Amino acid sequence: MKKILLVEDVEMNIDLLTQLLEDDYELAIARDGLQAVEMFGAFDPDLILMDINLPIIDGYEVVKRIRPTNLSVPIIGVSAHAMQGDAEKAVSRGFTDYITKPINEDLLFKKIHQHLG
Repeated sequence: MKKILLVEDVEMNIDLLTQLLEDDYELAIARDGLQAVEMFGAFDPDLILMDINLPIIDGYEVVKRIRPTNLSVPIIGVSAHAMQGDAEKAVSRGFTDYITKPINEDLLFKKIHQHLG
């Protein structure tokens, strides 16, 4: 079973994503950026779904810390930021892909399948 590290601090979003993903993927949940960095090595995920605005350190800093140790793990940014240029900014800072909240379930699964094969 493929493993997804879910990095999200809003309980309602954690619950939604868990319900959507738990049957098909092994999930680990980090509720802040520092916890995500700490869990990354131990959990060794096949994919990361990560909010950008996180407590302690934001998603950009998490990616900055993870990328030197693993260039290949897909990291999909999940954010309420939907302004023009937000997706490009995330990708330029090391995210593999980007989707906006509220989460479109079809798009979420399409992106996950695209990156996990």
